[in-house]
Order: sequence, then structure tokens, then C-alpha cells
Amino acid sequence: MGKVAAVCIGEKKGEKKKEVGDAYAIAALGIEKDAHAEGGDRQVSLLMAESIDMLRKSGVQVPYGGFAENIVTEGVDLVSLRPGDTIRIGKSCVLKVTKIGKECHSPCWIAESAGRCIMPEEGVFCTVEATGRITKGDELFTARSGGKEKKDGM
Repeated sequence: MGKVAAVCIGEKKGEKKKEVGDAYAIAALGIEKDAHAEGGDRQVSLLMAESIDMLRKSGVQVPYGGFAENIVTEGVDLVSLRPGDTIRIGKSCVLKVTKIGKECHSPCWIAESAGRCIMPEEGVFCTVEATGRITKGDELFTARSGGKEKKDGM
């Protein structure tokens, strides 16, 4: 089953985000009180806990939010998603995938210490399609563009 492992927000772009217990996602804007809550196609960012854990096992101590990601997921293969697919979190929040990966303009502290950053290949970026609260532990459901919703598992 897919679920939310962490919810993170940050006051400034390009900096680590801080883990919070929950946050409010606002349609067409982003996560309330987050620096990226200004519309556009990268309103919310997600990473898999499994990928972060692999880096931790290699000796890099990175906290959730360390890649400036908003939502850390467990039990869902985010990189298999495609633009247009949707992610429902909890009772009402719906995200729409806009991008997989991103171009980093300068090496982040993680790339410098670990030799690589996972955000360029594994970061998932979304818009908020339906407003709702996102809470650590919420179930996660994905749906292919034009397809049926499913409870995810890896």
C-alpha cells in the first residue's frame, strides 16, 4: 500500500525543507506556507522514501526534506508515473504529475557529499488539482491519465 512517509515545507526555494506533520495543498497554487506555492507546473515535489533510504545506507545522512521535496512516499513507484497521471492523497487532495526529474543548475550539498543527487532522475513534480490536507500516514492512490485509480504497492 502506498502512503505518505513525511510532509515537508520550506520558506525559501533551493533550500532544505523541514518535516511537518501535515500541510494544506491548495488547488492551482501548491502547499500552503511553502516557497513553491505560487502556481506553475512544479507546485509540489515528491520523492520515494526507498530512494532516500538507499542513500542513507551508503553513508549520506539526509533528512526527509533534504532534497527540498514536499512529500516523501512509501510503497509506490513514483518514477513509473507519467505526466498526466494523478495521485490522490488522503480523502480529498489530488495532484497531477507534470514532470519526472529536474535539471539541477548547481550541485546540491547531497551531490557534493554522495557523488550524486536523486532529484534529477527520481523527483516527481505535480500541480494541485483538488485542495486537501496531506498528513503523514495518509494512503496514496495513483491513476494513469484516463485510467482507473489504484492503491499502490511496490
